[in-house]
Amino acid sequence: MVEEVPSARRVELVDAAYDYALANGLAGASLRPVAEAIGSSTGVLRFLFGSKDGLVRAVLERARADELRMLATISTDADLRQVAEEVWTWLADARHAPVLRLWVESYAAALGHPDGPWGDFARRTVEDWLELLAGAQPAAVRRTAAGGARRTAVLAVLRGGMLDLLATGQRTRVTRAVREGIAAMTPG
Repeated sequence: MVEEVPSARRVELVDAAYDYALANGLAGASLRPVAEAIGSSTGVLRFLFGSKDGLVRAVLERARADELRMLATISTDADLRQVAEEVWTWLADARHAPVLRLWVESYAAALGHPDGPWGDFARRTVEDWLELLAGAQPAAVRRTAAGGARRTAVLAVLRGGMLDLLATGQRTRVTRAVREGIAAMTPG
């Protein structure tokens, strides 16, 4: 099977639509305002992506590619606590709030419309993050039910903290709570 290389214009429009989504969200967007905002037309977007759903899928793939690039920068040579702390530092950085808001919107849309363009976004992102956390566990622990439960609990604290921070902006309070939660789950 030969994988088709996307055209330069398609890549340019995905990047522009991604920037639009970071600023405005995607769930309630109509194709016409998106097309106007990114310097295109609905006809071109339909030609390149098939529909709004196709454009949403392309933007979500772009968002996931960014997420995977970020995850690749986090060293799993450290223990689970250190990796979780490094992830929290990234999540708590105010510069990343637009990406995180898009992630929350996409996660919720995937849960509410699993057959829509959001599809398995939520499941895939959980797997991505759990894989990162598993890499910070010793192999003998990683393969156990207890190891899986521990990294799932750490992920739940990180995501809960992220949601709370996005909702309240109370970085000091939330960071303290997240760090205490991580420490409680990763004795060492």
